Amino acid sequence: MRIQDEYHIVLFDGVCNLCNSAIDFIIRNDKKNRFKVGALQDDRVKEILKNYQIDETYLDSLILVSGDQVYYRSTAALKIAKNLSGLWPILYGFIILPSFVRDPIYDWIAKNRYKWFGKKETCRLPTEEEKAKFI
Repeated sequence: MRIQDEYHIVLFDGVCNLCNSAIDFIIRNDKKNRFKVGALQDDRVKEILKNYQIDETYLDSLILVSGDQVYYRSTAALKIAKNLSGLWPILYGFIILPSFVRDPIYDWIAKNRYKWFGKKETCRLPTEEEKAKFI
């Protein structure tokens, strides 16, 4: 069985500080163990991407892979929130807004993420406690 059939897979820019903070947030709030995460720069992730029409050099958005479905940008973020513990699923209500309204805000943040939040020289390495959550 493929990993994306067992878990929701969250793919992220591994050198982006904002993206890494988002992954920390997902890991902390994934009490039901629904997610696995991986940096888009990782070779194992690139193998998963070959099953989909995703350019392996694409780093401009959080990507959510769930079974045979791929979600990008604000839709990915809202679908992730829907599956977190606590009150975060309430945010999924914003899905009623069309993506052409939601995505420009997401794109503006993504475009400025390195300038505002910084960038690492290499992808993060998971701690011992986090390793089970990573691909």
